[in-house]
Parts: sequence; C-alpha cells; structure tokens
Amino acid sequence: MFSGIVEATGEVLWANEVEQGRLIRIGVKRPLSFDDIRTGDSIASDGVCLTVESFDSETMVFALAAETLSVTNWKAATGPADLVGRKINLERSLKMGDRIHGHWVTGHVDAAVQVVGVQDSAPGADPTRILKIEIPEKLRPMVWKKGSWAVNGVSLTVNAVEGGIAEHCLIPETLARTNLGDTKPGELVNVEVDVFARALSQSIETYLADRMGAK
Repeated sequence: MFSGIVEATGEVLWANEVEQGRLIRIGVKRPLSFDDIRTGDSIASDGVCLTVESFDSETMVFALAAETLSVTNWKAATGPADLVGRKINLERSLKMGDRIHGHWVTGHVDAAVQVVGVQDSAPGADPTRILKIEIPEKLRPMVWKKGSWAVNGVSLTVNAVEGGIAEHCLIPETLARTNLGDTKPGELVNVEVDVFARALSQSIETYLADRMGAK
C-alpha cells in the first residue's frame, strides 16, 4: 500500500526481454534515500507496484509481467531498449503508523491514458502547471471534482471534470519531485482510481445487476 507521495525519481538503466516477450526485467537507479529496501519489497514505480528482485548500492531490479506491460504506459515502448533512460516516480510502501499525506494507493494501475493538455504558468510567476488527461469511459463514474486519483503514482486532486477530461493543478513541489513536470500532450500516463471509489462503484454495479436479474 502506498500514499501517492513520490519520494524520488529513478532512471531505467537497462532492460532485458525474457520468456518470448512475456517478461521484461529492468534495472533502475537506486535513490540514496532508499537505504532500507530488501529483496521482495514492493516499490511503486510510476504508480505500478513492482517487487524488488535484487539490488545493490546503485541499482534495483524489477520484473514487468505481461499484465503490467498490457495495462500501463510501459506498453508504449517498442522494445526493451526503448525503456532505457525513462525517468520514473518511486515510492516505498507505507509503514504502519506513518502519516498518510496523499490517499490510499494500491499500485494496481487501472489504465494508461493520454495527456490532452498542458499549460504552464506565466514567466515570472511561481511555477505551476495545469495538466489535463482523458478519463476512460469505464472509470468516469469513479472520478469527480475534488476527488483523488493517482497519476504516474502521484496523488492528485481533480480540480474539474468536463467532457471526459480531468484537470489538475500541479504545484512547484510536484513539478520538482516527480516526472509530471516532463509530460507532454499525447503521452501516456498511468492512472489508478481511488480504491474506495472503485469499491463503491463495484458494489452499486453488482447490486443493480442482481436487481435486474431478479426481475
């Protein structure tokens, strides 16, 4: 479980394809602050919960399975070599008793969606960015104004929803600490809806389906 508060960014240093393309192993530059990780730990990488296979003083190694490659923005890569150099957001899993500054994030990405608009603040003003991304139709009941969801693993508040587009305001700290300051229109980002919103939506769908089936 994560909070959506990114601790650091890391660069993909290498990537190897194994098992006829069903699995890709990547090596990610290990932040100096990640001094307590162990093999088997979960680390959110651009919002994707990945397991540490091995590590050393400079690198953490993860495996990307077929489901991860098909659902997330990793699928945009044409091959392992295309992943090298990618900057990704990193967050270690929560400890019991820690403050939760964002919201509950599971690291189970719902979809990779397109950035449709980016607008930076005027020169001379405090750096902020308006980020607009599309909401897949199946997720629209779970995304609303003032709600939260994770974008590339970053806990963001939805400022507005209009025409299937979610608008967010990125503050200077978010721009400095995460890779959202590098996003451009047309790029894909990973999104995960609020876990409670998903549970509520699923409960309502199941209830309505059962009522319709009973008639």
